[in-house]
Amino acid sequence: MTSRRDFIRIVPLAGAALLASRTSFGADAPKLDPKDPQAAALGYVADATKADKAKFANYAAGHDCANCHQFQGKAGDAFGPCLIFGGKQVSSHGWCSAWVKKA
Repeated sequence: MTSRRDFIRIVPLAGAALLASRTSFGADAPKLDPKDPQAAALGYVADATKADKAKFANYAAGHDCANCHQFQGKAGDAFGPCLIFGGKQVSSHGWCSAWVKKA
């Protein structure tokens, strides 16, 4: 049986391990394929200017992954992690219907 004291020691370590595994997918993660079922459902394109404006009326010129709240890459990165497509990188010039203006 695990004591409360052991539990208190283990929880921070488990949390740190989880955080490390979540943030480690950055540069070596695969790039998102627009044909991926989730990407296709959300209308993801690697070039925002090619977004289907008829199907996704919420697209507007200037919206791209680089200025989306979901994009976790650094400014100037060509690709970066996205909260929507966990474990995969999206193009900073891309777009999908989950786009939300970065605060």
